[in-house]
Amino acid sequence: MHVVVATVSAVQRVSPSLVSVTLAHPDAAVLAGVPGNDVMVRIVEGDQASRRRYSVRSLSPLGDELTLWVHTAHEGPGSRWAQRATVGDFVDLVGPRGKIPLAPLADWHLMLGDASSLATFYRLAESIEAPGRVIFIVETDDPSDALTTTLPEGIGVTGIFVNRDGRVGNSPTGLLNGLAALALPLDEGHAYLFAEFSVNRSLATALKDRGLDPTAISIKNFWRHGEPNRENGEPDKRS
Repeated sequence: MHVVVATVSAVQRVSPSLVSVTLAHPDAAVLAGVPGNDVMVRIVEGDQASRRRYSVRSLSPLGDELTLWVHTAHEGPGSRWAQRATVGDFVDLVGPRGKIPLAPLADWHLMLGDASSLATFYRLAESIEAPGRVIFIVETDDPSDALTTTLPEGIGVTGIFVNRDGRVGNSPTGLLNGLAALALPLDEGHAYLFAEFSVNRSLATALKDRGLDPTAISIKNFWRHGEPNRENGEPDKRS
């Protein structure tokens, strides 16, 4: 794990709920780790400091810049930081973090989450080797958050975007409906659940009920409805 001071090199709003922040550092490739990893950002507001973790969306060809997609459809230090970030700002960065890489032996990959999961989902999917398959079921706050990506030739893709339609953040209804509409392939698969705490629990139960082995389900709780993330950048994991 590396601790560095990176520099903001680009900021762009890519959808109503997502802001792209690019950070430059000679060791960006090391900080970015492997697809599925994240970095920890230290955010200072006045005399208060907090940490937030963000999945790496992409790494520059030269390995000297990494890009984050920060979800801003809520109020919090990370959201405010991304929306106020300016080229030239210095950022304390720690990475790589995270323990959910791509399952190397899976024939298909099922990725379920909200718009904040798109960065890690797309970086993971872009690393799949042909002839692999990936299925996205993503709930968005705004239809324009349904961003897409280009995957390597030979990768089968199914994409289902579900609009939140006013439901509260810990409602699993939208993603469960998307999952219910899907016939899971018969060969070996792996599911990645990157969403709100309670939503992930409901999705994991639904997948187990449909016969997916618990060892084939990877869970990353990005946030918890009604509660700020803790000082380590993660939500409270207690039931």
